[in-house]
Amino acid sequence: MERLTFLIDQDHSNERLDTFLAETLTEISRSYIQKLIHAGDITVNQKNVKANYKLKENDQITAVIAEAEPIDILPEVMNLNIIYEDSDVIVVNKPQGMVVHPAHGHYSGTLVNGLLAHCRDLSGINGKLRPGIVHRIDKDTSGLIMAAKNDFAHQHLAQQLKEHTVERAYWALCQGVISEPGGIIDAPIGRAENERKKMAVTTKNHKEARTRYTVKARYHHYTLIECRLETGRTHQIRVHLAYIGHPLVGDPLYGYRKGNLDFHGQALHAYLLGFIHPRTGKKLSFQVPLPEDFEKNLQLLEKEEL
Repeated sequence: MERLTFLIDQDHSNERLDTFLAETLTEISRSYIQKLIHAGDITVNQKNVKANYKLKENDQITAVIAEAEPIDILPEVMNLNIIYEDSDVIVVNKPQGMVVHPAHGHYSGTLVNGLLAHCRDLSGINGKLRPGIVHRIDKDTSGLIMAAKNDFAHQHLAQQLKEHTVERAYWALCQGVISEPGGIIDAPIGRAENERKKMAVTTKNHKEARTRYTVKARYHHYTLIECRLETGRTHQIRVHLAYIGHPLVGDPLYGYRKGNLDFHGQALHAYLLGFIHPRTGKKLSFQVPLPEDFEKNLQLLEKEEL
């Protein structure tokens, strides 16, 4: 018998309970999940609910699943690029291609595996699969991510994310030439109707989403911009840039098949992260340079301009 807990964040609020669990527990069918809900083996905030219950931020789901394979997330020694660490918080410069946390059927090689080997103690608010994880960046996005070593720190950092006071900035190379110096993309984001793995600008089951961007360099067919998040929706920058007709170079989900230079993933790098330390109240801010392949591509574009 397996007992799982999930704490709902902003990205998953307003989703149906059975939909969220079907996407999270990928080895269990949606019909079986609905049976577990009906039997009372899956509860929200320790109360029985229906399968179509609309989740709210900070809801806690508890699922007791019989005959499931036991989850054992093992520590894995990795060469993590640790930018900052104390007894409450750790900040890591995640490489492109690394998944942040394990998911069912994929239990190794993630940032969480590396963190468990490095510091052992991580907050337990988000359950066994996501210990310490307060926020996420995509597998193919490189850059800064913070994790909490205890529940006290996790709660404080999560509250800052909820209030949009965490400073997050990204370098993004997008397709096409953006003529204006910058702007704000204010367009609601929700699940794409026909493709559940994709997000889209939509007015159905949506959440407000705002991305502020500034043009930093223009090339013949590309634009380098800085993006700052005012909200934190799933795939927000990727969806917003595709929405305005300038998708990220190398984006496999929202981008073009051609003109992706030598990128092996999307050209998005979380270079700046700032937050208030949960215990000391001191403002912390960190910056990291572009990855080598990102910098190499920019140098090639600059040479073409000359």
